[in-house]
Amino acid sequence: MQLQTQSFALTLLPSPNFAKPTERREFISLKRDPFRPISLRCSVSTASATPLTTTSASTTHKPFPAEVSRSIMELSSVGTLSTLTHDGWPLGVGVRFAVDQDGTPVLCLNRTFTPDKRSALHVQLEQCGLRTPQCTIQGSISRPGDDTVQKRLNAIWRKKFGEEVEEDSLYVVAVDRVLQMEDFMEDGIWVASSDYKNASPDPLRDVAEDIVNQINTYNMEDIFRFCNVYVDLDFVVSETKMIWMDRLGFDLRVWSPRGVYDVRIPFPMEVTDEKGAKSSFNGMSQLAWEVEKSYCPADFNKVKLLKQVVGSSLKGAQ
Repeated sequence: MQLQTQSFALTLLPSPNFAKPTERREFISLKRDPFRPISLRCSVSTASATPLTTTSASTTHKPFPAEVSRSIMELSSVGTLSTLTHDGWPLGVGVRFAVDQDGTPVLCLNRTFTPDKRSALHVQLEQCGLRTPQCTIQGSISRPGDDTVQKRLNAIWRKKFGEEVEEDSLYVVAVDRVLQMEDFMEDGIWVASSDYKNASPDPLRDVAEDIVNQINTYNMEDIFRFCNVYVDLDFVVSETKMIWMDRLGFDLRVWSPRGVYDVRIPFPMEVTDEKGAKSSFNGMSQLAWEVEKSYCPADFNKVKLLKQVVGSSLKGAQ
């Protein structure tokens, strides 16, 4: 079976039948880390059967901005509500929030605070100290209309925070549009209300941070190898760290004497859960090691797209 992606993506071919050197088994410490080195055949079997040919992955192999916004809202619980006071001055206050199944924010506000109907909720999510994607929801804020809605919102709040709230303190923000940004000082992308509501949060959102932290702690050798094997670089990598992981792949931050860059490396196939993500990572690690040791050819297209990071220190991660 052959796995294929788009132009600059990795095209991982079935591993040739040869005996793998036993020393490779030490590339991950099994006592310290739950990742296990496995063959590509096993990696493919646990990944999703959906190839990366959807619109979201056709060029950048990244999730839709609407999906990223939904993931940010699901993972976060605090944000900044911006509105107008009665005398026309803009005002921003910190708020806690939950979201319903459509991503509609549910806020709990002090009863003495009466926001203007037109409001914006700004939320940001720090990813392993390297990047801060964010979204700003513009919409109309109001109290729930009837007792049925009120009970449903109370249940959403109780599930998120484990506490009861007074009925007249809950508000909802009817989403008109969403501004999604990958990081500070980045260009934003406007997302329509319908796209935001119809999008699904990333399936790895609840485990991505733990996976990335484990990899950055125990598998740095593999991350360096990924840069040298899967990415078409013409400079020496001084340091690298994984930023985040989602169903379509992962992002690396790369430091070099020439500058600081982010690079997107896609999975050979879309993954749908933690097991599939770890399996794909280990399969890619195994293949990269085999290519580096000349045990098999590099029969895949290397990633060529690098994004220079403005304002980041050349000294590397702390």
